[in-house]
Amino acid sequence: MSLKLRLARGGTKKRPFYHIVVADARSPRDGRFIEKLGTFNPLLAKDAENRVVLNTERASHWLQVGAQPTDRVLRFLDAAGLTKREARNNPNKGKPGEKATQRAEERAAREAAANAPAEEAAAE
Repeated sequence: MSLKLRLARGGTKKRPFYHIVVADARSPRDGRFIEKLGTFNPLLAKDAENRVVLNTERASHWLQVGAQPTDRVLRFLDAAGLTKREARNNPNKGKPGEKATQRAEERAAREAAANAPAEEAAAE
């Protein structure tokens, strides 16, 4: 049985509230879980002390047993000092798409064509 440390959604519509739980990987997101480890309230400010409440003692126990945290829970565990999360790097995400690069090339070509007569006159 593979175990996951993950978020189970609670709260009402447009007012999310999450429980940090240990669950079987095959169970549904808001379904059966083994143990509740804490809570996460994304509506609070990022520096609020009760935005993430986590029982670190039990979380470290489940990590030793072999439970795998999801990416979001891994962030919480890294902030608590239980695990180390490597920063992700996706250099392709910041690149413009095909249409944007085509427009940029066309704009550069038009500007070069417009500046060519002015440069020739300045050279003479």
